[in-house]
Amino acid sequence: MTTDTPKQLVAKGNREVITDHYVPKNIENEQKGLCFKVFNRLNAKDMRFKNVSFLHCVFDGCYINNCVFDTCDFKGCRFISSNFHQTTFAGCDFRYATFERTQIDSGILDSEAPREDNLRMHFSRSLRMNYQQLGDAKSVNKAISIELGATSAYLYKSWISKETYYKKKYGGVLKSTIQLLRWIEFWILHTVWGNGESILKLIRSLAFVLICIAIYDTLNNGNPLDLSQYWDNLAKAPAIFLGVLSPTNFSTGVLSVITGTKFVSFALLTTLLVKRFSRR
Repeated sequence: MTTDTPKQLVAKGNREVITDHYVPKNIENEQKGLCFKVFNRLNAKDMRFKNVSFLHCVFDGCYINNCVFDTCDFKGCRFISSNFHQTTFAGCDFRYATFERTQIDSGILDSEAPREDNLRMHFSRSLRMNYQQLGDAKSVNKAISIELGATSAYLYKSWISKETYYKKKYGGVLKSTIQLLRWIEFWILHTVWGNGESILKLIRSLAFVLICIAIYDTLNNGNPLDLSQYWDNLAKAPAIFLGVLSPTNFSTGVLSVITGTKFVSFALLTTLLVKRFSRR
C-alpha cells in the first residue's frame, strides 16, 4: 500500500502575499485582481474603493485612514491588528469575515451586518470579541445587543420556520424540539436578566417576585378585595424576600422557594456586575 506525500495531497493555491505597499489612487470595479491576497502593512489614505472584491483576503497590520468602501466584497476576510481610522463602509458584504485586535468603527454593526440571522450572529460575535481585545466597552455592549437579537431570531426560526435552510438543517421532530427547548431557555434567561447584559431586566424580575409575595400574603392572610392590603403587603415584601421577616401564614415550602430565589438573584446580580466591570 502506497502513501501519498503531503505535496501530492495538497496543491499550491493562488494566494499572494503583498507586503509594505500603499494604495496610490482610487479603485473601482475590480473583481479579480485583489482577491485571495495577504496584505501585510498595507497603507491607504483618503482613497475610495467602489465595487471591489477582496474575497478571502487577509488584512494584517494594515492602516486604512479616512477611506470609503462602497459595495465591496469582504466575504471570508480576516482583519488582524489593523486600523480603519475614520473609514466608512456602505453596502459591503462581510459574510464569514472575522476580526482580531482591529480598530474599526462600531457603526459597521448597524449598516454592514449580514441579513441572515446565523451570519449576523457570528459577525457580531467576532466583532464583540474584537472590541473586548481592544477594551472598547461601549462597542462590546453594542455588539452583544445585536448578537443576542440575532441569536433569538435564529433559534426561533430554527424550530418554526419553513425556509429551506432551516428545514434542511433542523428537519425532523427531534431536532426541531431541541431547538424549541433552546429557544425557550434563551427566552427565559433573556426575560429574567437579559442573558447577563441588563441590570434593568434583573430589577424588573425582582419587582415581579416582590409583587408575587405581596399577592400571596394578601390571599392567605387578608381580604383580596381590599386594594390597600396589597400595598401594605408589598411594603413588607422586601423584608420577607431578604429573610428579615418570616410570616406565620407562609408555608415552609413557600419560604424555601423565596430563599432559593433570593440566592439565585444575588448570584445573577454578582455575575452581571463582574461582567460589566471586567470590560472597563
